[in-house]
Amino acid sequence: MNCPDCDNDRTRVLDTGSNASGDTVRRRRECCRCSFRFTTYERPEWDSLQVKKRNGDIEPYDKQKLRNGIIRAVEKRPITDEQVAELLETVEAELRARDERIISSSLIGDLVSENLRTLDQVAYIRFVSVYKSFSEPQEFLKELDAVLDAELDDFEDPNRSQ
Repeated sequence: MNCPDCDNDRTRVLDTGSNASGDTVRRRRECCRCSFRFTTYERPEWDSLQVKKRNGDIEPYDKQKLRNGIIRAVEKRPITDEQVAELLETVEAELRARDERIISSSLIGDLVSENLRTLDQVAYIRFVSVYKSFSEPQEFLKELDAVLDAELDDFEDPNRSQ
């Protein structure tokens, strides 16, 4: 732990304690160089979401990374920052409701896709083309046909979606 005052990497622990629930450790530290005293808090990393990538790697969930992907999909579309923030909150709430520490990246992609599809169909196509790694025009066409078929079904039977 580096000293926040002089950035020395040698500090010593003066006192250690935990909070009432026992999920956080509080440590009083002192810098060996400048004698500056400060407090650090430690909590288990497993409290936060982890993402299992397609290649098997596990990394911490990064809201900003997900936001950037959504922003690219909705670029130049009539989607507000508030709608993007709401979509992110919806996806995160669904992830946390699963009560799992490690979430697959494909689940995150599916949740974003579902929410984008109702928000903006062009943004949805853009997102799934990257998320599903489309490499052939036929893949775009197949997904576009599915979106158009669903739209036609809703148009022909407006009571169906209610």
